[in-house]
Amino acid sequence: MSTPTKITGVHYVQGVIIFHGVFDDEHDVARAKIRVEGVYIWPFRQLRMVGNSGKESEFGQEDDYILSNPYHLLGVFSSQVFQESPQEKIWKTPIYEMEKHCNIEIAAQISRVSSMQNDGDHDRYHLDGLMETPSVDDDGDCFSPMLLNATSVNVEVYYNKAVNYTLMVTFISFLQVLLLIRQMEHSNTHSGAAKVSILMIGHQAIMDAYICLLHLTAGILVESLFNAFATAAFFKFVVFSIFEMRYLLAIWKANRPMNNGENWEAMRRELSALYSRFYGILLGGILVTYEFLKYFRFILLLLHSFWIPQIIINIVRDSRKPLHPHYILGITITRLAVPLYAFGCPHNFMRIEPDKKWCVCLSIFMGFQASILLLQHYFGSRWFIPRQILPEKYSYYRRFDPAANNATDCVICMTTIELSHRSNDCMVTPCDHFFHSSCLQRWMDIKMECPTCRRPLPPS
Repeated sequence: MSTPTKITGVHYVQGVIIFHGVFDDEHDVARAKIRVEGVYIWPFRQLRMVGNSGKESEFGQEDDYILSNPYHLLGVFSSQVFQESPQEKIWKTPIYEMEKHCNIEIAAQISRVSSMQNDGDHDRYHLDGLMETPSVDDDGDCFSPMLLNATSVNVEVYYNKAVNYTLMVTFISFLQVLLLIRQMEHSNTHSGAAKVSILMIGHQAIMDAYICLLHLTAGILVESLFNAFATAAFFKFVVFSIFEMRYLLAIWKANRPMNNGENWEAMRRELSALYSRFYGILLGGILVTYEFLKYFRFILLLLHSFWIPQIIINIVRDSRKPLHPHYILGITITRLAVPLYAFGCPHNFMRIEPDKKWCVCLSIFMGFQASILLLQHYFGSRWFIPRQILPEKYSYYRRFDPAANNATDCVICMTTIELSHRSNDCMVTPCDHFFHSSCLQRWMDIKMECPTCRRPLPPS
């Protein structure tokens, strides 16, 4: 803390230095503190401070200031602070006075950080200096000389960036809800939902659950930003717990054969197994990420491979248009927003160093998956597989018995089909029922069964 003095350009500065790894043998904790005081001469940008570990001064407000400052946990957003200085170690253990009497001598130079390196913020400063700790008892230095290197943090800028980030996450959650509603309307029957991969929806639900937990934890750690982060966590909770889990259950029900004599207990057991697998994978993912934290970016890349199960299902089942194109594009873009902000924005509030190569790899990886899904939507699920290695498929334009009636009715549109002249406007099912091509194609987009006899139909 600094206060102006009667001398123009001179500020009185007082503070406390906390050392870690000092009392390994004597106490359960390893921290010690030394009080320092001095002057800052702003015309020359010079800081001079001295201190004595054995001196009992009247300056005793530093503990209250450190622990009551609402922004004292902003450092949790720095990956270095998060890994090297766990908050429970820093703030919840007692601090002891140095038993060895040591003098503290600090000489530092203050310089302003240029706006080009500072995101336009003109109020940030850089400190370079030297701290020496000669012993009062002439038995050598208390510590080796330490080089000081620090940069100031503008709390208001960090606060505004964090709030803007939570607004972005909230807006993304709202867009994802609209996209999910659009997709559920696209597959509004059980047969339509059966074309959607349950692994794909479950994968996205787990991702949203992780984001929800991450924002809720950040809100608890940073009390001043709790409302902003809690709002973002709430919207993510709504996305995964209400919409995605509801859609996941609809897909599970559509893929599950219905037996008339089935009792409720069997269905309840299967549903319990589904929820157990979901939350088991959710917990297991947290443990795996913790164990392999050094590969976090690779794990994050794998986490964004949620379109792959749908691509495989489309190929295996030869599904027709299981996902709406708006859903494919919208989810791809919204899923990219948060990781690209964290690892691509040079001035993100999390203080993560930008990694442009990783961001490019992630964008190409996601774009490749979305491109395959869109091509499957417009050109068929197996468009990239050579016909020579594909299994034989039923042809709805096969030849039919010429002795059949020359005219029949399409039961879908209730109009006459002319059979005397064979054309691409007529399709015949394996059960020898005739329909207009456009009518049957629209019908099979919803139900893969014959409109006349309800017999299952093969893919077209």
